[in-house]
Amino acid sequence: MSLTVTVLGATGSIGRSTADLLAQHDGRFRVGALVGGKDAAALAKLAREMRADFAALADESAGPALREALSGSGIACGAGEGAVLEAASREADIVVAAVSGAAGLKPTHAALRLGRTIALANKESLVCAGHAFMRDAARYGARLLPVDSEHNALAQALGDGRVSDVAKMTITASGGPFRTWTRERIQAASPAEAAAHPTWSMGMKINIDSASLMNKGLELIEAHHLFAIEAERLDVIVHPQSIVHGLVYWRDGAVTAGLAMPDMRVPIAHCLGLGDRLAIQRGRNLDLAAAGSLTFEPADEARFPCLAIARAALADGAAAPTVMNAANEIAVAAFIRGEIAFYGIADLVERACEHFAGTYRAAPADVDEALAIDAHVRAWSTEALPQMRAAG
Repeated sequence: MSLTVTVLGATGSIGRSTADLLAQHDGRFRVGALVGGKDAAALAKLAREMRADFAALADESAGPALREALSGSGIACGAGEGAVLEAASREADIVVAAVSGAAGLKPTHAALRLGRTIALANKESLVCAGHAFMRDAARYGARLLPVDSEHNALAQALGDGRVSDVAKMTITASGGPFRTWTRERIQAASPAEAAAHPTWSMGMKINIDSASLMNKGLELIEAHHLFAIEAERLDVIVHPQSIVHGLVYWRDGAVTAGLAMPDMRVPIAHCLGLGDRLAIQRGRNLDLAAAGSLTFEPADEARFPCLAIARAALADGAAAPTVMNAANEIAVAAFIRGEIAFYGIADLVERACEHFAGTYRAAPADVDEALAIDAHVRAWSTEALPQMRAAG
């Protein structure tokens, strides 16, 4: 009997990798629903190829184009928030949650409330509303499987071991395009240079988060919630080859590591297999002799202050990660538009965290509260941008 899969964020990099795997194992899976952002042609093409039952776009204005592109296919479709939530709530054995940013909270939570197995690639769900998500996952019997390569590696390295026996969990970072750059050169970097990731292609925003190491900060917060482990037992190390993805240090001195070639289909396949190992066609098997040496170095928080800001937000708890994420999304968008320099991202995020310190004294109680905080911080951050530009 085939498993029904819904893909939220079907037209992004995770969605495309998922589609490739589903096509390779056509008899094992069927596609219930696909969700995209605003690209009607891309979503319709995927829906036809994957024989989906339902397709939805977040952008309501793109609805007519989607209906036209799917005309005669028999595939039901819709557009706007209601249609996205309908897609997330349809019957499914596995929901791949890969909508980028805070926009992924509502549809991911809609699936979680129905007790679905969720292959989680939307780290912002746990960054912005981690306490609520983990509480509700337990309440509704939902299962969260980590798709991020680092957390998937940690989960596999942990195995049946107890978190109480873990001395430390470490996630790796490639170091991004600026790993060897001076601070002065980084400050002058263009959006194109910041987005030129040496290993992964994850979309403009995520690539820039990787360049600033904010992505690693978000992943530390995600790991804190996924594994119920304290901030003090979480760390980041730079590993340019991107072969070791996560390490579990045990209290007896042993270390277990998760290794794989940098291919997002590996963690996605691990999630889709639900305990079985799915073969990946056209995949690259890891050959350590061919790889030669694997190198590691500490993360430089002086050149990459976003990582330090994220560590502080995790330590502060309450709604600090929610505030940080909202300000970062505004700052990255401003950098992409050329309105601020690269270090302006960290400057704006730090200002927002300082401004809202003590404003929200508890973690968001639910998704609606998290999104209300998100909207408040976005508005403040947007208003702060002209002041930053005027200050140079």
